[in-house]
Amino acid sequence: MWNLPNILTLMRIALIPIFIVVFYLPWEWRYPVTAGIFILGSITDWLDGYLARKLEQSTPFGAFLDPVADKLSVSAALILLLEANPSFLFAVPALVIIGREIVVSALREWMAEIGQRASVAVSMVGKLKTALQMVAISVLLFFNPETDRVYHIIGLVLLYGAVILTLWSMYVYLKAAWDELVKSDSL
Repeated sequence: MWNLPNILTLMRIALIPIFIVVFYLPWEWRYPVTAGIFILGSITDWLDGYLARKLEQSTPFGAFLDPVADKLSVSAALILLLEANPSFLFAVPALVIIGREIVVSALREWMAEIGQRASVAVSMVGKLKTALQMVAISVLLFFNPETDRVYHIIGLVLLYGAVILTLWSMYVYLKAAWDELVKSDSL
């Protein structure tokens, strides 16, 4: 359990309260520092998976904890951004992204229960969605929305791009599981 990939995943979870505290500090440098902490966590997301495969240190604990860490860090960042930008424009992507994570997590859990976990394995669309989401959130965290409007708009456009990939990846997962979802128990 205590191998390097799992330690990195635990570190990513430990970074969440730190970037939340930094986000609320009353100093201008809080924006790039918050983004830097989020980016560090995003890099460890890629690195822990790479190291687990490369060092052959994949564990059930790591397989469980890695997606939990992803969902916690993205959800925390989206909630912070929504609180700092209370508008329909931020509420929609936050709800879509967090809602998709709940739906796909439940779907994967249910498919695993019926022995069909492999049919809802992580897809390339899901990986692209995650990458774009991390970039968009990093941009939105990095710049002060009051003084850096252009970057704020760029971040928002990237976030909506992530929403499109989010919906697409959810469609891919639901399509893969559809036959199992609509099966009738009665014969």
